Amino acid sequence: MEEVNVLVIGAGVVGLSIAKVLSEEFEDVVVVEKEKSFGRHTSSRNSEVIHSGIYYSKDSLKAKFCVEGNKLLYDFCEKHNVPYQNCGKLVVATSEEELDALYKLKEKGERNGVQNLKIIDKEECLQLEPQVKAIKALKVDATGIVDTHSLMHQLALQAEKNDAFIIYDMEVTAIKKVENGYQVSFADGEIFQANYVINSAGLFSDKIAEMAGLDISNLKIHWCKGEYYKTTKIKNIKHLIYPLPDPKGISLGIHLTINLNGEVRFGPNAYYVDELNYAMDETYLDDFYQAVNRYIEVKKEHLQLDDCGIRPKLQGPNDDYRDYYIQEESANGLPNFINLIGIESPGLTSCLAIAEYVKEIMKK
Repeated sequence: MEEVNVLVIGAGVVGLSIAKVLSEEFEDVVVVEKEKSFGRHTSSRNSEVIHSGIYYSKDSLKAKFCVEGNKLLYDFCEKHNVPYQNCGKLVVATSEEELDALYKLKEKGERNGVQNLKIIDKEECLQLEPQVKAIKALKVDATGIVDTHSLMHQLALQAEKNDAFIIYDMEVTAIKKVENGYQVSFADGEIFQANYVINSAGLFSDKIAEMAGLDISNLKIHWCKGEYYKTTKIKNIKHLIYPLPDPKGISLGIHLTINLNGEVRFGPNAYYVDELNYAMDETYLDDFYQAVNRYIEVKKEHLQLDDCGIRPKLQGPNDDYRDYYIQEESANGLPNFINLIGIESPGLTSCLAIAEYVKEIMKK
């Protein structure tokens, strides 16, 4: 049996951030990951956007960690030469009926502490992005894009420099509370004994919590798939372009993002699924075509399937908004067991802020 101090389950961007931050102050930090490398699911299948924090309810963990994490992430990228671009974003109103929602979104962002939000008119929109259709837009300077693979590579590297270990091909099969910690069993027969366990298992975080004995009836993860289309016919876009989010929706809407090479793609959409399957077809092509053409012209035949991802949402079909669940579980009979459940967007932006929060929980 292997004895460790801190066992982090899951090597996505949040788990790696936790390992990096904790290994600066705690000894013997080990990350276990069931896949063959880091970030094989949600962390590598997303829009790669550094969000500002405009969308989330005031005083929510999503708002707090997104605003804090935005600065932490830019600073980390700058310090460790992770490719990124602070390109900014335009949230566009394409009709008079949307203007009220646009102004309310600005107010929400300002309440959350987002700086330099500005409503611009059609003329200024056209100066910034001549191809975009909008009558007004919210200009969000804090938004950017990041190379998520390079980010995760650097987080892993920094954790390992602090003597943390990251072990792949380690699938958790059982968790048992024992007198001085937890015995965690793996598919290969290994057993680790840990003083602290941090559940950062993303799409499988509810299952890990259940293995530890937690009642997850209100913490079930709902898998929500999103697909992306790309086009080579739109060039010279400088900002990310977002529609106004549907207040009853489960995502931010089908938006235009650029990567660090300036290539354009659209997405993601959002629909719930029962199986972990990254296969794609053109079922939703018409939806993409209609959504995109509200703010920029593109021909249907110029849209090509690109990629897809699955979000680990606590909010199920027909549910109201759900915040992150980040909890040390002493109250539920599991001292020094910390659950992170429902870490969807803006989880990438928030990763280092979440890690700092977990560190503060452990130091109490």
